[in-house]
Amino acid sequence: MVIASAGAAVKLARIDDRPQQPEQETLRVQDLEQFRLEVRQWLQDNCPESQRQPATPEEQYWGGRGGHFPSDDARLWFEHMRDRGWTAPEWPEAYGGGGLDPRQARVLKEEMKRIQARTPLYSLGVWMLGPALLEFGNEAQKQRHIRAIVNGEIRWCQGYSEPGSGSDLASLQTRAEDRGDHYLVNGSKIWTTSADKSDWIFCLVRTDPAAKKQEGISFLLIDMASPGVSVTPIELISGESEFCQTFFDNVKVPKENLVGELNQGWSIAKALLVHERKLMSELGSDSPRQQVAPTAAAREYLAFDNGRIADAQLRSDLVDYDMQMHAIGLTHFRCFEEKAAGVQSPAPLVMKYLGTEAEKVKSELLLAIMGSRGLGWEGDEFTAAELDTLRLWAMSKAMTIAGGTSEVQLNVIAKNVLRLPQS
Repeated sequence: MVIASAGAAVKLARIDDRPQQPEQETLRVQDLEQFRLEVRQWLQDNCPESQRQPATPEEQYWGGRGGHFPSDDARLWFEHMRDRGWTAPEWPEAYGGGGLDPRQARVLKEEMKRIQARTPLYSLGVWMLGPALLEFGNEAQKQRHIRAIVNGEIRWCQGYSEPGSGSDLASLQTRAEDRGDHYLVNGSKIWTTSADKSDWIFCLVRTDPAAKKQEGISFLLIDMASPGVSVTPIELISGESEFCQTFFDNVKVPKENLVGELNQGWSIAKALLVHERKLMSELGSDSPRQQVAPTAAAREYLAFDNGRIADAQLRSDLVDYDMQMHAIGLTHFRCFEEKAAGVQSPAPLVMKYLGTEAEKVKSELLLAIMGSRGLGWEGDEFTAAELDTLRLWAMSKAMTIAGGTSEVQLNVIAKNVLRLPQS
C-alpha cells in the first residue's frame, strides 16, 4: 500500500450501498448518453488528427500576451474549444465558460480521453485562480479576469512560497502597505513556476504585520509588467529553469486588485489550494511521458514460474499497488458524485496525498521491475519508456512536496477528515 496511515481515508471510497436510481435519475442518464453522442460527434468534427496524441512540453499552449501556437492545428483546436466555452467547461456562460454541469463535464473529459485529445489550453488561471475568483471575486474582477482566462489572453503564475516560508506558508513576509489608493508591495516569492513567461501573478501578501499569522494575510492580483517587479530563473540540476524567484521592489498595486476582504486572504488561499491539490493528484494524466503500467512492465521484464511472477516480493508489491489504485479510483468517483449532488465532503482532501504517493510507489515499483533497464538517461540502446522511467521517478519525489508536502497533507487529513485530537 502507499502509506498505512492513509488507509482510513481510503475507506471513504465505499459506494456499494448506494440507493437505486429514481425515475428522474434514469431519465438523466438517458440525457447524458445523448449528450455523449453529441460530444463525440463534435470532437470528431472539430479536433484535428494531429491534436489526438499527448503533447510534448514544446507543443503545449499556455496562452498569454507572449503565447504562441506550435502549429496551425493547435490554434484551430484551441479556437474551437474556446468558442464552445470548453477551455473551462463548468464555468458560467456569462463569463465565457461552457455552462456544463459536473456530469456533462465528466462526459466531455471522458470523450476527449477516448480519442487522446490534447488539452487545448494549459493554464493556472483555469485550474486554480478562476475557481477562486468565481467564489470570492467581485463582479468587476470576474468581468475583467474570468473571460480573459477562458480566452487564453493572460497567463498567470502563483506567488505563495517564499525563501523562508515553504510548508509554513502562513509565516510569509512579503508586505503590502496601504498607501491610500494603492498598496505598496515589497518582498519576494520563490519556486514561482514560469514567472518569467507570465503576465500576472496571484499573490499572498502580509497586510497586517501585528496580527496572528493567518489573520494578517491578503490576496492580491499583480500585473507582472508593473514597475518594480523582476524575475530571476532558477536553474535546476536537469539544466531546465522552470522555476523562478520573483522580486517586488516598491510595486504599486491598485486597491481594486484585492480579492475578498482585507486580511482574509488565508481563507481564499485554502480554497485555492483545494484546486491546486486536485491538479497535483491528476498531474501527468495527459503527459507525453506515459509510464508503462507496472503489470505490463512485469510481463516484459520479469521471469515467470508456472504463469506467476517468480519474485514473490515483487508479486506481492504489484498486488498491493493494484489494490491501492482501485481504492483511489473509487474515491475519485465518490468525489465526483458528491460534487455533482452538491454534497460537501472531506473526501477531496485526501486526493493530493493519495495521488502523489501512489505515483511515487509506481515509479519505485517500475525501477524494481526494470532493473538496470530503468536507469538509462540517454542513448539509443534504451526505449523511450525506459528513458522516461528515471526522470518520472525523480519527478514523483518532487510532487510529494509541491502543493503541500505529504507530511502537511497527513496533518490536514488527521485534523479535518479523521477528526483526531490535537496535541
